[in-house]
Amino acid sequence: MPARATTLADYLDTHARTRPDHTALHIENETLTYSQLAHQVHSVASGFTAHGIGPNETVALVLPNCIEFVVAWLALGRIGAITAPVNTSLGTDGLAHALHLSGATNAIVDVRFAATVKAALPRATNIDTILLRGDTPEPDLNTVTVKKWSDLYTPPTHARQNHVHPGDASILLFTSGSTGRSKACVLPHRYVTRQAEIFIEQLKLSPTDVLFCPFPLFHADAAIFTVAPALILGATAALVERFSVRRFWDQIRHYHATVFDFMGATLTMLHKQHPAPDDLDNPARLGWGVPLPDWAQSFERRFGLELVEVYGLSDAGIVLYNRPGEPRHPGSCGHPIGSFDVRILDEDGFEAPTGQTGEICIRPREPHIIMTEYLGMPDATAQAFRGCWFHTGDRAYQDEDRYFYFVGRNQDVIRRRGENISALDIEDTISKHPAVLEVAAFGVPSELTDDEVMVTVVVRRGHSLTAPELLEYCDHHLPTHMAPRYIEFDDNLPKTPTEKVEKHVLRTRGPSDTTFDRDTRKPRTSR
Repeated sequence: MPARATTLADYLDTHARTRPDHTALHIENETLTYSQLAHQVHSVASGFTAHGIGPNETVALVLPNCIEFVVAWLALGRIGAITAPVNTSLGTDGLAHALHLSGATNAIVDVRFAATVKAALPRATNIDTILLRGDTPEPDLNTVTVKKWSDLYTPPTHARQNHVHPGDASILLFTSGSTGRSKACVLPHRYVTRQAEIFIEQLKLSPTDVLFCPFPLFHADAAIFTVAPALILGATAALVERFSVRRFWDQIRHYHATVFDFMGATLTMLHKQHPAPDDLDNPARLGWGVPLPDWAQSFERRFGLELVEVYGLSDAGIVLYNRPGEPRHPGSCGHPIGSFDVRILDEDGFEAPTGQTGEICIRPREPHIIMTEYLGMPDATAQAFRGCWFHTGDRAYQDEDRYFYFVGRNQDVIRRRGENISALDIEDTISKHPAVLEVAAFGVPSELTDDEVMVTVVVRRGHSLTAPELLEYCDHHLPTHMAPRYIEFDDNLPKTPTEKVEKHVLRTRGPSDTTFDRDTRKPRTSR
């Protein structure tokens, strides 16, 4: 560890001296060694200062996965400024909300997103300067000042421009928005570095590893648990712009990736691809993520690697781990580690008995290793930290060995005729049908109060499935109270860029004229 390391740039400086020619970043078709990355970070840090950006100022990033994203993040951290990466798939309303909430006056914008940014600016009046990435002609961005990102590259100065404290904000990560409007988590520098250090230790990573991530850099999986561990280790981070089930294994081979992460249905989609003769011909040794299905061992044998499940969230990082090489506890999302006190609390704030479902709540045992606040949302912050615990909104239970078993989000508990039903259990069962590629289960209002169970199903290419056939399958594999009343087929599920299903969108849609209604055994008619 470098002396007095506070920011990722400190680790970068060390590796630029000790292993300058080792590859630090592969992002799509661009590659930088540690010496090249350090040079760019110092140069852009000087450029930020020359442009009047100083300590504690926030700069928004509206960028795809690219070298410039990482350079900007490290350079801003070096001068004590704050990075606010924004979800690039947001429409005008969502983008305006994120930019306004960030409080940034400067935004680094890729030209492909310039039109959406322009439409958002009337409601994000805090933005007064755009630093534009791209070679196309500069668009008209109304009243804001437009400069070129390339102008930031200036002769670098290696002196630290200001003193950065471990508890100072490094990055704002917006929650996924899978259950509603995003919140901005204020994450300190020590959250970034310490979470990465714990990750390295728990997953037994080494400087020879290549960490691969197919998810966006505005998400913790890519930024905190791919780029940050690689830079701390002196290893290599490899990223692509988006997950592709058809290209995934070719990308693993191309980058010589040894470790990758999975999320949502991505593992299922890979598993349901037809077996290929070269499935075992890949360099990966470890996949980590959530959830880990019960067919994980089959996946491991097929691709010659180990899978481990963890539990975490942007707000608090990863707090539960299953460690590679250790006995598997089927269904468990992990065991608490020493840096966190993790409990299952009931509705009154008392610890739930072993085996009883409650809310996962967290207390850090070290300073600055979970978020500081939800920016600009004091009520939401107070609600999350009530009773001196951080309340995750996730439901789970634990066994006698303190292994935790995830049940679902509070919003994913369907209340049907007086019984609580886990949407996750319904999804897990239906996803095992050979014709089902993806499924989402959720509650919709019932005439009898509480909710009815509805599922939206994506059928695998080359397969067919009718609602009566799926109902028959559910009747054989699910308890009666969990079997869905409503079934909708669709070409895809609405998702965030990190492959989380946007269930609030599905709930808002609810049953339509084409939705199959179990009670009438035919498509539902409008009410």
